[in-house]
Order: sequence, then C-alpha cells, then structure tokens
Amino acid sequence: MPKLSPADVPEVKLDAAAAAVEASMTREQRRGLFEKPGTVVYAIVELTSKSYTGHAEDEDKPAQVKVRVTGCEVARTDEDAAALVEARRAMYRGRQIDGTFDEVGQGPMRPDASLSGLMASKPSEDELREYKRRREQDRQDEYVR
Repeated sequence: MPKLSPADVPEVKLDAAAAAVEASMTREQRRGLFEKPGTVVYAIVELTSKSYTGHAEDEDKPAQVKVRVTGCEVARTDEDAAALVEARRAMYRGRQIDGTFDEVGQGPMRPDASLSGLMASKPSEDELREYKRRREQDRQDEYVR
C-alpha cells in the first residue's frame, strides 16, 4: 500500500455496489424514490475501503480510494428519521466547532445522546436473540405437527 505524505488527501469514490442499501429499504421506500423524484430517506451506513489507486511521484493524478457501502440501515419510521436527522445535525455542529467550517454552531452535542431516547424503544441484542430462538422453536413445532 502506498504511503501518503501528510499533505496528500485522497479522493473518495463510492463503489457502484449498493446491495446493502437496497436490502435495508422497504418496498415502499424503493418505490417512493422511483415514483417521487426528490424523495429523501435517512440511513446509517458503514463504508469499507475496497481498492485504491496509488499515485506515482511523476503523475499529476491525486490518490483515490474506492469505498463500498457494506452495512446500512434505513429509517423506516418518522421517529427513526427524526433521530437520524438530529444526529447528523449534531455531528455537523461538531465539525463546525472543530474548525472544519467558518461558522460556529450552537455548541457541542453528542450524536449518541440524540439517539439514546430512540434506542430505548428499539429491541436489544438479547431481545433479538430471544425472538430468533422463539421463531426457530415455532418452526420446529410446525415441522413436528
């Protein structure tokens, strides 16, 4: 893997594979994006670097890295979307305060604090495991009948 100088900032290109995004969307969301141009959906995405284009010293091309969406969850309710919007705003304010932008935001705010109320209403890992266990048990019971 090539080493970049501290001054080099690679361009980030999004890989065309969007299966993780599509798989996390409902049928209605996909139809809405198609039928109503300008429709917005909110998602949490996981990006993984998949390939890079190194740059030779005598080339005038910037370094590039290609990323792919390898994990995604799309908000399916207005409550979920509002929480993601608030988390995005909080993160944006953080970038402003960190000096990425010229204007100053309302003050520091942790996105995880914005999501804590929403997370309380979502299933825990233990609840998911229990659900899967019960579903498997129901399948086995059906098979026995």
